[in-house]
This record gives sequence, C-alpha cells and structure tokens, in this order.
Amino acid sequence: MNTEMTSAKWLIDDQAFSLTELADLSGLTEPELNELVEYGVVKPIDPDAAARVFSGECLLAVRMAYRLRTHFELEWQGVAMTVSLLERIRGLELVVRSLRAQLPHPIG
Repeated sequence: MNTEMTSAKWLIDDQAFSLTELADLSGLTEPELNELVEYGVVKPIDPDAAARVFSGECLLAVRMAYRLRTHFELEWQGVAMTVSLLERIRGLELVVRSLRAQLPHPIG
C-alpha cells in the first residue's frame, strides 16, 4: 500500500502572498492572475506598491476562478463576473446569519 503524505496549512486573514506564491498555490499563471487583477476579481493589499502582495482571502477567490475556468471553460470576463456574484452571495449569507442570531426565537 502506498501512503502519500500531504501538508495542510490554515489560511488566516492576515496572511499575505506574493504574485508568484499565489500562482503556485492557485494553479493559475502570473499573467492570468494579472488579468484577474485587471477585472477586479482580486486586489493587491497595496495597489501602488511595486511588488504585488495579496491577502489570504484572495487565495480563495483565485482558486475559485481556477475551478470556474477549468471546469466550465469560461472566458476571464465570465470568471470575473461569476466570482464577484459568488462573493456577494457569501457576504449576504453572512449578514442573514448575523441577523438570524439576533432574533429572540430562531427561524428553522
């Protein structure tokens, strides 16, 4: 029996990744990541810095973009729109959960 060891790492909000690290972790190339930056899918922590650095949350977005691109063969414009909508839905779900937690009687 062949056992493969993998390592896991917790993603924390204050973690930062260079463009190269983000490319290695996401499966996308640096030019593809630059295209996602142009479409506003991900934003560098400091857009004016010479070297682009991205938050840990960006890793989730670019991995989602990679899956959308490869599984559904979407163009980058479609990927950008889909990721933006999914992120918006996630944000709204957080708001709904927060509001439900404030209710005196939980709604099923």
